[in-house]
Amino acid sequence: MSKAARQRSARERLAEERKRQAQKQQRMRALTIAISALAIVALAVIVTVYVVNKKDKNTYTGAIAPATRLADGGILMGKPGIKAPKLELFEDFQCPICHEMENTSGNTVKQLAAEGKVNVVYYPFWLFKQQSEPIRGNSQRAANAALCAPADKWVQYHDMIYKNQPAEGSNGFSNKDLIGWAKKLGFDTPAFEQCVKGLQKQSQLDALTNYAEQTRQVTGTPTVFLNGQSLDLTNVLLKPSALKKAVLAAKPVDATPSAVPSTTPSGSASATPTKPAK
Repeated sequence: MSKAARQRSARERLAEERKRQAQKQQRMRALTIAISALAIVALAVIVTVYVVNKKDKNTYTGAIAPATRLADGGILMGKPGIKAPKLELFEDFQCPICHEMENTSGNTVKQLAAEGKVNVVYYPFWLFKQQSEPIRGNSQRAANAALCAPADKWVQYHDMIYKNQPAEGSNGFSNKDLIGWAKKLGFDTPAFEQCVKGLQKQSQLDALTNYAEQTRQVTGTPTVFLNGQSLDLTNVLLKPSALKKAVLAAKPVDATPSAVPSTTPSGSASATPTKPAK
């Protein structure tokens, strides 16, 4: 091969290599643009979800409707003398999903009650009595302490207990803590301390548990009834806007103590509770 031919061949190889490099760079630029576009779309989705969730979160910081203790141990939160839909909440303070519902929809419930749009009856009970320790004891001590608390501080104490819920499977709700939280709320009386330490509300707790499981056939927590109809957890209870819509669409009923069981709940029903749901 002549020198001129060799030079021409080298130029051709160089041109081909430059062409391949240019094509590679074009592919890289196209890939970069595609990845950037996907990142922008993903960011837009994240922002949209964040905005929607933030809009649907608890934002109420106003007054809480008065609370009164019913004869059966339930706590009625609502404006006195009004007729409104009735929301019954069966809960266990050790239940993680109850904690999630409180964080998600708790303030919506309080706001509706404060505005006179719903009457709320809380039923704390001992769902985890058949579980092993520490879950069993955590559940028992917290529910007993809540039943020891005075009605006018009950909702605040209820929220304090949930705020300090121990991780599932770990020790928590010690008597020291339960009494300390009462002190923060201004009702750590000797009578309250004795009630907590001595599990003095155990018989009432047993009655409430029997009422929840046998009479109302509650098998997991949270279980919430609106005018006697069970509400879906995922689509209603954990979506404040959906819960509010359901309440506002419900028919007003009498909110007097006679509207809920006014005597100590009995276990006359023969239903057999299923395994507790968390």
